[in-house]
Amino acid sequence: MRNLLILILVVFGIWWARGAVRRLKARGGLGRKAEDGRLGKPEVMLECRHCGLIVPESEGVRAGETFYCCDEHRRAGPRPD
Repeated sequence: MRNLLILILVVFGIWWARGAVRRLKARGGLGRKAEDGRLGKPEVMLECRHCGLIVPESEGVRAGETFYCCDEHRRAGPRPD
């Protein structure tokens, strides 16, 4: 009887794990994916010249060659050293 209960629990665990993997795949998995379903390239991270925060390039703003984390910091300019 005890072995039957253990067998049922193992089968249930496998069934639950397979469902979790399917749900993860259906949601897109971990990380960003390209349109064709493959994982996209890693994004470049840059440091804000005003506060020093490191953010993805797509989330920041530029003023010429200088990178800032937000428009407010772009208007304030580089941090005085």
